[in-house]
Amino acid sequence: MSLALINTPALSYQEACEFFDHKENKLNFQNKIKEFERVLAEYCTKTDQDKNLSALQGYEEGYVNHDFADGQYVRTIVMPKGLVIATKIHNQNHPFFVMTGECSVYTEKGMQRIKAPYHGITESGTKRLLYIHEECTWVTVHCTDKLTLEEIENECIAKDFDEGNFLNVDTKQIDKLIAQAEAK
Repeated sequence: MSLALINTPALSYQEACEFFDHKENKLNFQNKIKEFERVLAEYCTKTDQDKNLSALQGYEEGYVNHDFADGQYVRTIVMPKGLVIATKIHNQNHPFFVMTGECSVYTEKGMQRIKAPYHGITESGTKRLLYIHEECTWVTVHCTDKLTLEEIENECIAKDFDEGNFLNVDTKQIDKLIAQAEAK
């Protein structure tokens, strides 16, 4: 056996299973989100709702406000009742605040119904599905010195899950240990 294997603290079978279940759950969630976005886009096209898509995603004034203060970007979005939307993938941890309204939030951790006032922390790699029960005002705060929306989005948002290690798990070392153990 390799010295690295001998000096590695014992990992119980249960702990190993929980570790891989967590990783598998995140992968399954990411795949389901991609599938949901595809189906939602097709539905919006079929029902002629795609013309409102950029407004509902916060790209048009009236739905979203942008504020800047000493290395911070504050984004406030007002989402109408009945909206179903998939958020973007966040590159950084940051606080969020639900100021008004009520929504259901679905992440890889499950479903949570949130009623204002509420605050939490968005972790890097988070992507959410939202259903708005009651018009909702959602505020996020991001640490950045960027001053244009394009630069901020490039810094704070990932294009897809493959862009970063959002599983928070790097299994390459484990694969090497498995190979070492099997070679002995």
